[in-house]
This record gives sequence, C-alpha cells and structure tokens, in this order.
Amino acid sequence: MERNYGKFLLLWAGEFISSIGGGLTGFGLGIYIFQKTGSAASMALLTFLAFLPGLLLKVPAGVLADRYDRRLLMMIGDGCSGLGVWFILICMLHGDAAIWQIYVGVIVSSVFSALLEPAFTATITDLLTKEQFSKANGLMSIAGSARYLLSPIIAGFLLTVSDIKLILIIDIATFFVTIFAAAVVRRGLGSKPSGEDASFVESIKEGWRAVSGKRGLFLLVLVTSVITLFMGVFQVLAEPFVLSFSDSKTLGIVETVSASGMLVSGAFLGIRGLKRRFVRTLGIGLSFAGVMMAMFGVFQNLYVICTFGFLFFTAIPFANNSLDYLARTNIPEELQGRAWGLIGFISQSGYVIAYGLSGVIADAVGRMTGGGVGSGASVTIFASGICLAVIALGIGRIRRIRDLEEPAMQNEAVRDSSENAVPTCGKSD
Repeated sequence: MERNYGKFLLLWAGEFISSIGGGLTGFGLGIYIFQKTGSAASMALLTFLAFLPGLLLKVPAGVLADRYDRRLLMMIGDGCSGLGVWFILICMLHGDAAIWQIYVGVIVSSVFSALLEPAFTATITDLLTKEQFSKANGLMSIAGSARYLLSPIIAGFLLTVSDIKLILIIDIATFFVTIFAAAVVRRGLGSKPSGEDASFVESIKEGWRAVSGKRGLFLLVLVTSVITLFMGVFQVLAEPFVLSFSDSKTLGIVETVSASGMLVSGAFLGIRGLKRRFVRTLGIGLSFAGVMMAMFGVFQNLYVICTFGFLFFTAIPFANNSLDYLARTNIPEELQGRAWGLIGFISQSGYVIAYGLSGVIADAVGRMTGGGVGSGASVTIFASGICLAVIALGIGRIRRIRDLEEPAMQNEAVRDSSENAVPTCGKSD
C-alpha cells in the first residue's frame, strides 16, 4: 500500500499544479470582466457558467467512472478542458475578447472538466486504505488551496508586467503535467475493465440508492447543499468587495494571505489526519468559518480582512475532511464513482443559486444603500456568514448524521485490536 500511496502523491502533485493553473485563469478572467463592466453580477455570471455544466454532468460522469478506466477519463477530461482556454486565448490574440467569448470558453472547459472529479475521487478509493483517507484529504485540501494561496499573488504580479494572455498560456501548459501524472498512474494500475451489464440509467439508480438508502448520508448531503449556498456567496463577492477599495495586485495579496490558512490546517491534517468525532468537527469548523466569513465583510482594513480570511480558510479543511470521510466510509467501493457524482450534484447545487443570485443581490443592495457594489457585497457576505454559522451548529443535533460515524469507529476499533493483539507461537490450523 505504500507503493499505492506514492501513486496517489503523483496524482496529487498533478492536481496541485492544475489547481494553480486554473486559479490563475479564474483570477485573471474575473479581473478582466470586472474592469470592463464594474459589475459584481458579471463576475458572478462567469463563476456560474464555469460551474453549472460541470454540476449537471456530475451524475453521468460518475457512472462513467464506475464503468470505464478512471485514469483514462481523467486524462480525457483534463486534456479536453484545455480547449476552452485555447479558445479564449485565440480570441484575445485577435484583439480584446468579447465577454460572450469568454463565457463560451469557460463553458467548454467546464463540460470536459466534469469527467475529472468523480474519476479522481474514486481513484483515491482505489489506491488507498480507509486509514489513509483522512491524510489524503488533508493533502487534497492543500492542492485545492493552491488556487487561492498561490494563484492570486502570482496572477496579480503577472498582470502588472504583462496581460491576461500570459496567464492563459501558463494554464494551458499545466494541462500537460496533469495528463502525464494520470498516464503514469494508469500504466502502473492497468486498465479498469467495465464489467457492467446494467444500463446507464440503472447505474444512475444504483448510485441514487447508495446515497439515499442511508438516511443519515442523504441528510448530510442535503445540509451540505444549504452550506454551499452561503459559501458560494462568499466565493463570488469577496473579490468585488476588496476591489471596491483596492486594486488587483492588492486583491492577490489578500487572497494569498487568507488562503494560507488552508495550507496550515491542510498540512496538519496531511500529517495527523482525523480519527474520530467527525460530526462534531464538521459542525464546529463550519460555524467558526461562518463567523469569520461574516466579519470579513464588515471592515475595509486590509490587515483585519486578511486576519478573518486566514481564520476562515483555516477552518475549511477540517470541515471538508470530516464531510469526505463520513461519506466515503458509508458508500460501497464498487459504487464510489456514481455515488460521488450524485453527492457532488446535490451538495453543490447551492453554489448554482449563489452564483446566479449573489452578484445581482449585491448590486441591488449597493444601489439601495448608495454605497455601490462594495457596500452591497459587504452586507450580503455578512448575512450569509451568520446563516452559515447558525445552520452548522445544528448538524450535530441530527441523530442520523451522528450515526454515520459508526463505520469510522469500527475501523478504529479493528485497527487498535490488531495493534494490541498478543502474538502467539506455534502452527496455525
């Protein structure tokens, strides 16, 4: 299993690099659109269009991850998602790209990226033992944080010496790295035979039964969809809020300092992991994140904003780690791909609402208060943070969700008994 953990680390490195490249493009395009429109709604629409196709395709992509070679799907998804970035780059090489052209490129990239996530998540289950899941999730938090930790400050610097085209070229280059990593791991594991006689629709139904059949898991997924609603508001409005009183270079520094909180807690979890009290950790982590999120939107002092942003991102890996472990240990291994596709579709549906409405709400509140987009974003972020904290406090009170910890506790008990077993001599029967 140590060899398999090395393969996971190779995939993780590819994901880390891909996250940086994607973060560069996301940051650069967001700045580009905000400078052209001055509207939080336009930035939110970019995020919405980048997210929606991937969400809608999560379920069929999850079924494909269980029917075909997961590593090959990762290579196809990662490679073809670069076509959207290529399209935007070509448009910009012929002059300033129109907003609609950027939106089209982002949609194309999102469609192919949908193949990647369920296949990648299921591959982690293929490679690792249950005891390694928590540490792996900690490392994945670090990879996920790269788009917030490293990408903004790099993109902010690049935009001072060049323009958005250089950022797009760098992002395209990262696709080759991640494809190479998946190809190496695929060669080591071999191809995954389909072995599926059921129809595509029946496979989706099996994934649905795996998720809905366990009431606690289904409730957890539904609660998570509400949580992502409020998290999505912060994700969309933090940038226009900071840009309302600063510039893109300062925004890059704020995002990097804030996201370093994920690096700290992600590194801790990558080394130590979590072993118990996952539901309690989830509730405390999310409620703390909600309070920090609310305070982020109150002040226009960069030092204060960075402090609350850092604390917010510090809490997120603990919550993600707990969510992932509770779901992963309650799903049969042969149904991981299709189940994760459904879990992603349901739990992340809150983002769709947030991306579709938060920019419009912030612009409207800004007009009502007379403070512009910055004031509207501030009020909306504060209200969403308070709602997140209140809902998170109630998670631990749901008995069916608490019962999801039983498989984790059983694994821990089995491991402890094997470690403490007294060795015996003599022949075995």
